[in-house]
Amino acid sequence: MSKGLKTPPFFHSIDKLQDELDSIKWYLWHGNTFKALQRLRDLTDAEGDESDAKLVKFTKTACEFETYIRNNRSFIPNYGDRYRNGERISTAFVESTVNLLIAKRFNKKQQMRWSKKGAHRLLQVRVQVFNNELYDSFRTWYPNLKAIPQSEVLAA
Repeated sequence: MSKGLKTPPFFHSIDKLQDELDSIKWYLWHGNTFKALQRLRDLTDAEGDESDAKLVKFTKTACEFETYIRNNRSFIPNYGDRYRNGERISTAFVESTVNLLIAKRFNKKQQMRWSKKGAHRLLQVRVQVFNNELYDSFRTWYPNLKAIPQSEVLAA
């Protein structure tokens, strides 16, 4: 988006703006949301040509991004630290599970499609099955539910 802008007055050149955006990305990658928010605030507070539609759109998007980072800062991990410690930094395994469990039913070519509400409910049940929590949930809903031996559960 920044590459399509005319020269922004605050940064004097597109290259300097691009460097600032790269800096924000670096701070976010390393879990430093405080510095990233400071840099984003500089972007959103910058004065510019109000008649430039692309600059107005860029500023609006930067403000929305700042709000997103502020609201989710406690969930932004330090990927650099995780990478150095050999920890997982990809969500591919989650995406694969979602595709396995529900994505096929959202395909428009399927005869039976799920609503978002139905898919959400299915995921709640599937997660409880994976975590061996489904039976406990049923026991809270139906206290008189007869206990099923684990061998019968595994056989089913």
